[in-house]
Amino acid sequence: MTDTANLHRRKLLAAGIAVAIAGPVFATPAEMAAAIGAFTGGAAPTAGRVKLDVAALVDNGNAVPITVAVDSPMTAADHVTAIAVFNERNPQTDVVKFTLGPRSGKAQVSTRIRMATSQKLIAVARMSDGSFWSGSADVIVTLAACIEGEG
Repeated sequence: MTDTANLHRRKLLAAGIAVAIAGPVFATPAEMAAAIGAFTGGAAPTAGRVKLDVAALVDNGNAVPITVAVDSPMTAADHVTAIAVFNERNPQTDVVKFTLGPRSGKAQVSTRIRMATSQKLIAVARMSDGSFWSGSADVIVTLAACIEGEG
């Protein structure tokens, strides 16, 4: 190997060791608020109309089932255009985003997510009239996910 390749390899190894020593990196509630602001264009979502269904106590954070339902008639004049889920303590605050329309029939989505640790989840729905509604849930995770080498 050339000296440049060896130097590059040593820098990568040192960076990996520094990350392993520093421990896992979590997002913060402020970063979650910023991600929600980016989704809403700075508008503050109103609490209500969104139900985030997730277990309050999760044994394993590797596959946590969630369902988000929004109170909406899903007509051409009044429907949900998007649903996004955010968290405050995973490495990335944006969990998932769904695009809907009046032909979706029902403003409900389900998926499984990974959760790094106990935290708050917030679901935000964008309506066809431009308003934003939200619902939240606090989840306790006993076995974390998203963290490699966590002991």
